[in-house]
Amino acid sequence: MSDFSQDLAAVAPIKSFEIGELVVGTAVVANQKMILVDLDGQFTGIITGAHMQSSTEDSSAILPGTRIESIVIGDDAHSGLIHLSLRRASQAKLIEKLHSNFDTKEIITVVPNEANKGGLLIDLDGIKGFIPVSQLTPAHYPRVEGANPEKILEHLGKLVGKPFSVRVINVDQGGKKIIFSEKAAIEEQRSEAMKNIKVGDVVEGHVSGILTYGLFVTFHGIEGLVHVSEIDWGHVNNPHKHARIGDKVTVQVIGIEGEKISLSIKRLKPNPWQVLADKYQVSDIVEAPVLRLSQFGIFLELDGAISGLIHLSEIPAEMMKGLEEKVRPGEMMKARIITFDPVAKRIGLSLKALDPNYVPSAEPIEIPAEALEA
Repeated sequence: MSDFSQDLAAVAPIKSFEIGELVVGTAVVANQKMILVDLDGQFTGIITGAHMQSSTEDSSAILPGTRIESIVIGDDAHSGLIHLSLRRASQAKLIEKLHSNFDTKEIITVVPNEANKGGLLIDLDGIKGFIPVSQLTPAHYPRVEGANPEKILEHLGKLVGKPFSVRVINVDQGGKKIIFSEKAAIEEQRSEAMKNIKVGDVVEGHVSGILTYGLFVTFHGIEGLVHVSEIDWGHVNNPHKHARIGDKVTVQVIGIEGEKISLSIKRLKPNPWQVLADKYQVSDIVEAPVLRLSQFGIFLELDGAISGLIHLSEIPAEMMKGLEEKVRPGEMMKARIITFDPVAKRIGLSLKALDPNYVPSAEPIEIPAEALEA
């Protein structure tokens, strides 16, 4: 009896396992259908089906004798087997790593597998993550006219499958709510760029958005706006005609107000009004193609895409009848400059003034602004 008591005392106590507990054991059988795990010689664990999948351990490489970590997910009183999961253990390690990423602000790479109107969904070995639209960088942010939900979803759908450099900005203890931020991943770069940028700087960037009121351009993690009035010297009524998403452009910084950056493309080009002023003066004759006819008269397209107006009062009476049939867009026409104000961006032309006996009107011709914007 004494010897038996000593032997019994030398035996390790029978261990019980809790659901969710991380255990370490040795594989004794490993094939495509299951893995049997020896748990300290007291119990045998079994891993089957989807629970054999793991992002941290290749189950096909597990051989008898391999030490593996798994999570207890249940037991079978009939067979005496402990049900284990490699996948759950992998997820636990991943959640721990994400907590570490959150603490260290480490930048990691994720790949969205789905999109909804609120952002991009991430699947990390069964753990769900999310990049909200508000956490996308300007290069990926959906600049959509009128915030149309369908257009936003269409834009986000094109980002599915692409790698994103992000930071973890929220992760709960259970790993059920993980929020990633692409903006946070470039925050240091952006902050440094904001410190160094100043009015007058000329930088290269890429068009990241196009709306009716202008072009958004991204550079050094910063996004600025080229207002429609700063795209070109001529009248711009459709920014889409001047750029496409992703186009490389050179811009000049013309204003900084807090986080708001104002940019210009046209200021890097010669001012066509000044070019025209150096070339022509009042009384000079110009020859240029007809741009269009309007209720105000005939517009000619001068150098630099500047529109010059031959007001109705400056068209000979004999030409006015059937004017639409006599004047067609694209055909060349001569006219004399009778008013020229480069500062106000107004140039008045005349057909009557081509006559040597022309007598200018005593009243100046008023060219309404809408005439030049029509």
